[in-house]
Amino acid sequence: MSGLFALLDDVAALVRLTAASLDDIAGAAGRAGVKAAGVVVDDAAVTPRYVQGLEPKRELSIIGRIARGSLRNKLLFILPAALLLSQFAPWLLTPILMLGGAYLCYEGAEKIWELLSGHHPAAEETSESAAADPAAHEKKVVSGAVRTDFILSAEIMVISLNEVASEGFWPRALILVLVAVAITALVYGAVALIVKMDDVGLGLAARDSGPVSALGRGLVRAMPIVLSVLSTVGIAAMLWVGGHILLVGVDELGFAPPYAFVHHLEVLVHDATGPLGGFLGWLTNTVGSAIVGAVVGAVIVVVMHLLPKRATGAAHA
Repeated sequence: MSGLFALLDDVAALVRLTAASLDDIAGAAGRAGVKAAGVVVDDAAVTPRYVQGLEPKRELSIIGRIARGSLRNKLLFILPAALLLSQFAPWLLTPILMLGGAYLCYEGAEKIWELLSGHHPAAEETSESAAADPAAHEKKVVSGAVRTDFILSAEIMVISLNEVASEGFWPRALILVLVAVAITALVYGAVALIVKMDDVGLGLAARDSGPVSALGRGLVRAMPIVLSVLSTVGIAAMLWVGGHILLVGVDELGFAPPYAFVHHLEVLVHDATGPLGGFLGWLTNTVGSAIVGAVVGAVIVVVMHLLPKRATGAAHA
Protein backbone atom coordinates (compact mmCIF):
# COMPACT_ATOMS: atom_id res chain seq x y z
CA MET A 1 0.00 0.00 0.00
CA SER A 2 2.82 2.38 0.80
CA GLY A 3 4.09 1.95 -2.77
CA LEU A 4 0.65 2.79 -4.14
CA PHE A 5 0.45 5.93 -2.01
CA ALA A 6 3.94 6.94 -3.10
CA LEU A 7 2.94 6.45 -6.74
CA LEU A 8 -0.24 8.53 -6.24
CA ASP A 9 1.83 11.21 -4.53
CA ASP A 10 4.23 11.29 -7.49
CA VAL A 11 1.29 11.52 -9.91
CA ALA A 12 -0.22 14.39 -7.90
CA ALA A 13 3.12 16.22 -7.90
CA LEU A 14 3.41 15.69 -11.65
CA VAL A 15 -0.12 17.04 -12.17
CA ARG A 16 0.71 20.13 -10.07
CA LEU A 17 3.93 20.66 -12.02
CA THR A 18 2.09 20.29 -15.33
CA ALA A 19 -0.63 22.71 -14.23
CA ALA A 20 1.99 25.24 -13.15
CA SER A 21 3.80 24.84 -16.48
CA LEU A 22 0.53 25.33 -18.37
CA ASP A 23 -0.21 28.43 -16.27
CA ASP A 24 3.25 29.78 -17.11
CA ILE A 25 2.75 29.06 -20.81
CA ALA A 26 -0.73 30.63 -20.80
CA GLY A 27 0.64 33.70 -19.01
CA ALA A 28 3.53 34.02 -21.45
CA ALA A 29 1.12 33.62 -24.39
CA GLY A 30 -1.05 36.38 -22.93
CA ARG A 31 1.92 38.75 -22.52
CA ALA A 32 3.13 37.98 -26.04
CA GLY A 33 -0.35 38.62 -27.45
CA VAL A 34 -0.59 41.98 -25.65
CA LYS A 35 2.72 43.09 -27.20
CA ALA A 36 1.25 42.37 -30.64
CA ALA A 37 -1.95 44.30 -29.88
CA GLY A 38 -1.18 47.15 -32.28
CA VAL A 39 -0.90 44.80 -35.24
CA VAL A 40 -4.03 42.96 -34.07
CA VAL A 41 -5.98 46.26 -34.15
CA ASP A 42 -4.60 46.90 -37.62
CA ASP A 43 -5.60 43.41 -38.79
CA ALA A 44 -9.13 43.77 -37.40
CA ALA A 45 -9.49 47.24 -38.93
CA VAL A 46 -8.21 46.27 -42.39
CA THR A 47 -10.18 43.05 -42.96
CA PRO A 48 -13.79 44.40 -43.13
CA ARG A 49 -13.04 46.32 -46.33
CA TYR A 50 -12.51 43.05 -48.20
CA VAL A 51 -16.20 42.15 -47.97
CA GLN A 52 -17.59 45.61 -48.72
CA GLY A 53 -19.78 45.53 -51.81
CA LEU A 54 -20.22 41.76 -51.74
CA GLU A 55 -23.49 39.89 -51.20
CA PRO A 56 -24.37 39.98 -47.48
CA LYS A 57 -25.17 36.25 -47.46
CA ARG A 58 -21.60 35.51 -48.58
CA GLU A 59 -19.83 37.74 -46.04
CA LEU A 60 -19.44 35.21 -43.22
CA SER A 61 -18.30 32.51 -45.63
CA ILE A 62 -15.59 34.78 -47.04
CA ILE A 63 -14.46 35.87 -43.58
CA GLY A 64 -14.26 32.19 -42.59
CA ARG A 65 -12.09 31.42 -45.62
CA ILE A 66 -9.79 34.37 -44.83
CA ALA A 67 -9.56 33.22 -41.18
CA ARG A 68 -8.57 29.70 -42.26
CA GLY A 69 -5.96 31.17 -44.60
CA SER A 70 -4.66 33.34 -41.76
CA LEU A 71 -4.33 30.38 -39.41
CA ARG A 72 -2.62 28.38 -42.16
CA ASN A 73 -0.17 31.28 -42.68
CA LYS A 74 0.68 31.36 -38.99
CA LEU A 75 0.94 27.63 -38.23
CA LEU A 76 2.31 26.11 -41.45
CA PHE A 77 4.63 28.82 -42.75
CA ILE A 78 5.44 31.58 -40.26
CA LEU A 79 5.71 29.51 -37.06
CA PRO A 80 8.25 26.93 -38.36
CA ALA A 81 10.33 29.67 -40.02
CA ALA A 82 10.28 31.84 -36.88
CA LEU A 83 11.25 28.93 -34.62
CA LEU A 84 14.10 27.89 -36.89
CA LEU A 85 15.40 31.46 -37.07
CA SER A 86 15.15 31.93 -33.31
CA GLN A 87 17.02 28.65 -32.79
CA PHE A 88 19.79 28.98 -35.38
CA ALA A 89 19.92 32.63 -36.53
CA PRO A 90 18.31 34.84 -33.87
CA TRP A 91 20.28 37.86 -35.15
CA LEU A 92 18.07 37.83 -38.27
CA LEU A 93 14.83 38.42 -36.33
CA THR A 94 15.36 42.16 -35.78
CA PRO A 95 16.10 42.97 -39.47
CA ILE A 96 13.12 40.84 -40.57
CA LEU A 97 10.90 42.56 -38.03
CA MET A 98 12.11 45.95 -39.31
CA LEU A 99 11.27 44.99 -42.91
CA GLY A 100 7.75 44.17 -41.76
CA GLY A 101 7.63 47.46 -39.83
CA ALA A 102 8.64 49.37 -42.95
CA TYR A 103 5.87 47.62 -44.88
CA LEU A 104 3.31 48.69 -42.25
CA CYS A 105 4.59 52.28 -42.50
CA TYR A 106 4.21 52.10 -46.28
CA GLU A 107 0.65 50.72 -46.03
CA GLY A 108 -0.40 53.47 -43.61
CA ALA A 109 1.24 56.26 -45.59
CA GLU A 110 -0.22 54.94 -48.85
CA LYS A 111 -3.75 55.07 -47.41
CA ILE A 112 -3.18 58.67 -46.27
CA TRP A 113 -1.90 59.53 -49.75
CA GLU A 114 -5.01 57.95 -51.31
CA LEU A 115 -7.25 60.02 -49.01
CA LEU A 116 -5.41 63.28 -49.70
CA SER A 117 -5.03 62.77 -53.45
CA GLY A 118 -8.50 61.33 -54.05
CA HIS A 119 -6.90 58.34 -55.73
CA HIS A 120 -8.61 55.07 -54.77
CA PRO A 121 -8.70 51.60 -56.32
CA ALA A 122 -11.41 51.52 -58.96
CA ALA A 123 -14.61 50.55 -57.13
CA GLU A 124 -16.56 50.28 -60.39
CA GLU A 125 -14.16 47.68 -61.76
CA THR A 126 -14.55 45.71 -58.54
CA SER A 127 -18.35 45.80 -58.78
CA GLU A 128 -18.28 44.78 -62.44
CA SER A 129 -15.91 41.90 -61.65
CA ALA A 130 -18.16 40.71 -58.82
CA ALA A 131 -21.24 40.83 -61.05
CA ALA A 132 -19.58 39.06 -64.00
CA ASP A 133 -18.07 36.11 -62.11
CA PRO A 134 -18.91 36.06 -58.37
CA ALA A 135 -16.97 32.87 -57.61
CA ALA A 136 -13.78 34.09 -59.30
CA HIS A 137 -14.14 37.48 -57.61
CA GLU A 138 -14.56 35.89 -54.18
CA LYS A 139 -11.47 33.76 -54.79
CA LYS A 140 -9.53 36.89 -55.76
CA VAL A 141 -10.76 38.74 -52.65
CA VAL A 142 -9.81 35.88 -50.32
CA SER A 143 -6.41 35.46 -51.98
CA GLY A 144 -5.63 39.18 -51.66
CA ALA A 145 -6.76 39.27 -48.04
CA VAL A 146 -4.68 36.22 -47.12
CA ARG A 147 -1.59 37.75 -48.78
CA THR A 148 -2.02 40.96 -46.77
CA ASP A 149 -2.69 38.91 -43.64
CA PHE A 150 0.61 37.07 -44.17
CA ILE A 151 2.56 40.29 -43.47
CA LEU A 152 0.44 41.18 -40.44
CA SER A 153 0.57 37.61 -39.12
CA ALA A 154 4.35 37.53 -39.53
CA GLU A 155 4.58 40.74 -37.49
CA ILE A 156 2.34 39.30 -34.77
CA MET A 157 4.32 36.07 -34.56
CA VAL A 158 7.77 37.70 -34.56
CA ILE A 159 6.71 40.30 -31.97
CA SER A 160 5.34 37.46 -29.83
CA LEU A 161 8.49 35.42 -30.38
CA ASN A 162 10.65 38.30 -29.13
CA GLU A 163 8.67 38.27 -25.89
CA VAL A 164 9.31 34.56 -25.24
CA ALA A 165 12.82 34.24 -26.67
CA SER A 166 14.20 33.11 -23.29
CA GLU A 167 11.86 30.09 -23.14
CA GLY A 168 12.90 26.62 -24.23
CA PHE A 169 12.18 25.45 -27.78
CA TRP A 170 9.01 23.44 -27.07
CA PRO A 171 7.45 25.91 -24.60
CA ARG A 172 8.21 28.64 -27.15
CA ALA A 173 6.50 26.63 -29.90
CA LEU A 174 3.44 25.93 -27.73
CA ILE A 175 3.15 29.60 -26.71
CA LEU A 176 3.26 30.71 -30.34
CA VAL A 177 0.60 28.14 -31.31
CA LEU A 178 -1.65 29.50 -28.55
CA VAL A 179 -1.02 33.07 -29.70
CA ALA A 180 -1.73 32.15 -33.33
CA VAL A 181 -5.03 30.41 -32.57
CA ALA A 182 -6.23 32.97 -30.00
CA ILE A 183 -5.42 36.04 -32.08
CA THR A 184 -6.92 34.55 -35.26
CA ALA A 185 -10.14 33.72 -33.39
CA LEU A 186 -10.21 37.18 -31.78
CA VAL A 187 -9.55 39.13 -34.98
CA TYR A 188 -11.91 37.28 -37.29
CA GLY A 189 -14.59 36.83 -34.65
CA ALA A 190 -14.55 40.62 -34.17
CA VAL A 191 -14.56 41.16 -37.93
CA ALA A 192 -17.57 38.86 -38.39
CA LEU A 193 -19.41 40.71 -35.63
CA ILE A 194 -18.62 44.10 -37.15
CA VAL A 195 -19.58 43.08 -40.69
CA LYS A 196 -22.92 41.54 -39.66
CA MET A 197 -23.89 44.21 -37.15
CA ASP A 198 -25.91 46.15 -39.72
CA ASP A 199 -27.91 42.97 -40.48
CA VAL A 200 -28.55 42.57 -36.75
CA GLY A 201 -29.69 46.19 -36.71
CA LEU A 202 -32.09 45.63 -39.61
CA GLY A 203 -33.54 42.59 -37.85
CA LEU A 204 -34.07 44.54 -34.62
CA ALA A 205 -35.52 47.52 -36.50
CA ALA A 206 -38.26 45.26 -37.90
CA ARG A 207 -39.44 44.24 -34.41
CA ASP A 208 -42.73 45.56 -33.02
CA SER A 209 -41.16 46.71 -29.76
CA GLY A 210 -40.43 50.43 -29.88
CA PRO A 211 -37.14 50.43 -27.88
CA VAL A 212 -35.82 47.36 -29.71
CA SER A 213 -36.72 48.86 -33.08
CA ALA A 214 -35.03 52.14 -32.13
CA LEU A 215 -31.90 50.22 -31.09
CA GLY A 216 -31.87 48.46 -34.46
CA ARG A 217 -32.18 51.73 -36.38
CA GLY A 218 -29.39 53.18 -34.25
CA LEU A 219 -27.12 50.24 -35.09
CA VAL A 220 -27.80 50.62 -38.82
CA ARG A 221 -27.00 54.35 -38.67
CA ALA A 222 -23.92 53.77 -36.52
CA MET A 223 -22.20 51.10 -38.61
CA PRO A 224 -20.87 53.40 -41.39
CA ILE A 225 -19.39 55.57 -38.65
CA VAL A 226 -17.89 52.53 -36.90
CA LEU A 227 -16.31 51.31 -40.14
CA SER A 228 -14.93 54.79 -40.85
CA VAL A 229 -13.45 55.01 -37.34
CA LEU A 230 -11.99 51.51 -37.71
CA SER A 231 -10.36 52.53 -40.98
CA THR A 232 -8.79 55.57 -39.30
CA VAL A 233 -7.67 53.48 -36.31
CA GLY A 234 -6.18 50.94 -38.70
CA ILE A 235 -4.10 53.62 -40.47
CA ALA A 236 -2.93 55.05 -37.14
CA ALA A 237 -2.07 51.56 -35.86
CA MET A 238 0.01 50.78 -38.96
CA LEU A 239 2.06 53.97 -38.54
CA TRP A 240 2.39 53.59 -34.77
CA VAL A 241 3.36 49.90 -34.79
CA GLY A 242 5.59 50.21 -37.86
CA GLY A 243 7.35 53.30 -36.50
CA HIS A 244 7.87 51.73 -33.07
CA ILE A 245 9.30 48.56 -34.61
CA LEU A 246 11.77 50.65 -36.61
CA LEU A 247 12.77 52.78 -33.59
CA VAL A 248 13.40 49.74 -31.40
CA GLY A 249 15.12 47.91 -34.26
CA VAL A 250 17.66 50.62 -35.06
CA ASP A 251 18.36 50.90 -31.32
CA GLU A 252 19.02 47.16 -31.06
CA LEU A 253 21.26 47.34 -34.14
CA GLY A 254 23.41 49.98 -32.44
CA PHE A 255 22.03 53.36 -33.59
CA ALA A 256 20.45 54.71 -30.42
CA PRO A 257 19.64 58.47 -30.99
CA PRO A 258 16.13 58.17 -32.58
CA TYR A 259 14.79 55.78 -29.95
CA ALA A 260 16.59 57.63 -27.14
CA PHE A 261 14.99 60.94 -28.20
CA VAL A 262 11.44 59.53 -28.23
CA HIS A 263 12.02 57.69 -24.97
CA HIS A 264 13.41 60.87 -23.38
CA LEU A 265 10.25 62.78 -24.37
CA GLU A 266 8.13 59.96 -22.96
CA VAL A 267 9.95 60.14 -19.60
CA LEU A 268 9.69 63.95 -19.48
CA VAL A 269 5.92 63.85 -20.06
CA HIS A 270 5.49 60.96 -17.62
CA ASP A 271 7.34 62.80 -14.84
CA ALA A 272 5.58 66.14 -15.47
CA THR A 273 1.95 65.02 -15.55
CA GLY A 274 1.39 63.32 -12.20
CA PRO A 275 -1.45 60.77 -12.07
CA LEU A 276 -1.89 60.92 -15.85
CA GLY A 277 1.82 60.35 -16.41
CA GLY A 278 1.51 56.69 -17.40
CA PHE A 279 -1.09 57.31 -20.09
CA LEU A 280 0.38 60.59 -21.40
CA GLY A 281 3.88 59.12 -21.44
CA TRP A 282 2.60 56.17 -23.48
CA LEU A 283 0.72 58.57 -25.77
CA THR A 284 3.90 60.59 -26.32
CA ASN A 285 5.81 57.47 -27.31
CA THR A 286 2.92 56.40 -29.57
CA VAL A 287 2.71 59.77 -31.34
CA GLY A 288 6.49 59.87 -31.75
CA SER A 289 6.47 56.37 -33.23
CA ALA A 290 3.58 57.29 -35.55
CA ILE A 291 5.48 60.37 -36.81
CA VAL A 292 8.51 58.21 -37.56
CA GLY A 293 6.23 55.72 -39.30
CA ALA A 294 4.57 58.45 -41.37
CA VAL A 295 7.94 59.87 -42.49
CA VAL A 296 9.39 56.48 -43.41
CA GLY A 297 6.14 55.45 -45.09
CA ALA A 298 5.97 58.68 -47.09
CA VAL A 299 9.49 58.13 -48.40
CA ILE A 300 8.60 54.58 -49.49
CA VAL A 301 5.35 55.81 -51.14
CA VAL A 302 7.35 58.38 -53.13
CA VAL A 303 9.83 55.74 -54.22
CA MET A 304 7.15 53.15 -55.08
CA HIS A 305 4.54 55.38 -56.75
CA LEU A 306 5.56 58.90 -57.66
CA LEU A 307 9.10 58.42 -58.95
CA PRO A 308 8.19 55.58 -61.38
CA LYS A 309 5.34 57.71 -62.78
CA ARG A 310 7.66 60.67 -63.36
CA ALA A 311 10.23 58.42 -64.99
CA THR A 312 7.52 57.00 -67.29
CA GLY A 313 6.30 60.49 -68.17
CA ALA A 314 9.82 61.66 -68.94
CA ALA A 315 10.41 58.61 -71.17
CA HIS A 316 7.20 59.31 -73.16
CA ALA A 317 8.16 62.97 -73.53
